[in-house]
Amino acid sequence: MANFEIVAELTDLSTARTLVTALKAYGFCPLEGDEAGLPGMPGIRGARGVIAIKVPAHEAHDARLLANDLLADMQK
Repeated sequence: MANFEIVAELTDLSTARTLVTALKAYGFCPLEGDEAGLPGMPGIRGARGVIAIKVPAHEAHDARLLANDLLADMQK
């Protein structure tokens, strides 16, 4: 199984879904909400309701740069 790295942590589910969709559109492979989480509890949120967007480790650097730019554009 591939190692995954967190490229963004969000509290808004809509923004998280949009970011995952955008990352996929650019060719990255982020984990879907139902692929993350504990066994038997897919998509569980972390502490304080944080949603972690994870991609394979070999994509993390570029995905993190893109995610930061996309989030900045979304917040304008």
